[in-house]
Amino acid sequence: MCRNIKTLFNFDPPATEEEIRASALQFVRKLSGSTHPSKANEAAFELAVNKVTDVARELIESLTTSAPPRNREIEAEKAKIRAAKRFGR
Repeated sequence: MCRNIKTLFNFDPPATEEEIRASALQFVRKLSGSTHPSKANEAAFELAVNKVTDVARELIESLTTSAPPRNREIEAEKAKIRAAKRFGR
């Protein structure tokens, strides 16, 4: 379930709001143990996603590094190579 959470810090261009929210959603899904909350838990689930999104954004914006920003396309290609080695193709 949490395989979709990716590193969002130090990329050029920076992580988008949608990427941060998607990561927060995956995190809350993992914590709650469900991908779709019941009607009774919908409000609590959505509140948690919103709060985690806000905190994640604050974290990403406050981190500093001396490393140059990473390129999304290059990192995606590296991930594909790692997956091919791990799972074979």
